Amino acid sequence: METYNPYMSLPGITTEEMAFLHQATNELNDTQKQSFFMAYSGKRKSAQDILIFTLLGFVGIAGVQRFITGQILMGIFYFFTAGFCFIGTIVDLINHEAIATDYNKKMAYESFQIAKMSF
Repeated sequence: METYNPYMSLPGITTEEMAFLHQATNELNDTQKQSFFMAYSGKRKSAQDILIFTLLGFVGIAGVQRFITGQILMGIFYFFTAGFCFIGTIVDLINHEAIATDYNKKMAYESFQIAKMSF
């Protein structure tokens, strides 16, 4: 019999991300897992979100994808250099999934620490 998997409700979740989350939360009890899910789902960014924010770089607001992933300095550079003359924006367009994965792993770690502190 299958149990409910709350990670399936996250938009754009990949099998790799789901496996990472299961491994990360393996040692948590059910209450802590619920706390982890609530914290993580609020912080997580899907690859599609990153793609949309990267595409904004072609219409004049370069670097938004870097700002929302917490890379403020890189976002400022992108903004004032038009995405490094659009080259950086094109690279981010190609690597939007990797940007989302890196950001989500950091958020999973933060969420894990929050969940571990809960009883």
